Amino acid sequence: MMNYSFEYIDIILLAMIAGFIFLRLRGILGKRTGFEGKAPAQFDKILKETVSKKTTQIKETFDKNDQKEFLNGAKIAYETIITDFSDNDNKLTTSKPLLNKEIYNQFNEALKERSARGHYAEITFIGINSAAIKEHKKIDKILNVTVEFIAEIITCIKDKDKKIISGDPEKIKKIYDTWVFSRDVTSANPNWQLVSTLT
Repeated sequence: MMNYSFEYIDIILLAMIAGFIFLRLRGILGKRTGFEGKAPAQFDKILKETVSKKTTQIKETFDKNDQKEFLNGAKIAYETIITDFSDNDNKLTTSKPLLNKEIYNQFNEALKERSARGHYAEITFIGINSAAIKEHKKIDKILNVTVEFIAEIITCIKDKDKKIISGDPEKIKKIYDTWVFSRDVTSANPNWQLVSTLT
């Protein structure tokens, strides 16, 4: 009888030891494996600061490679805006995201006046002869880049009876424009907008 009692006591002791070890392991390792929720606040803050600093450093640079990439995009934007403004629907559609609010309102007002007169434009964009960065200047977090364009187009303005009001539908015309593009270098949005037309 005593032997059985000692065996029961041994089993109880072993069970208590096993339970104690289990509780310790659970406290150290956690209840489950893997990432289960938000990172600790301190780690999350450090991560955000690191990413923010890295992003700012990348976006604030405007070296030769950045300028080359920018000019490629500026040429596309230039053709898109010129064509959209000078086509026959008297509406800004494809170019709207490329214009800041002030420029959009200016262009839109000019198109409304043209439409009110019963006039519309016809255009053939021949191509861009050259596009060169005249200057780039950063003011606070805004980077402004001034670009000089030389392009060739065929364009004319007609009335509702298709009578030519101005221009020549058979003649290639060379145009010279100086435009200023701008973007917030701290923004996650990589897109530039036209903010000024100097000529």
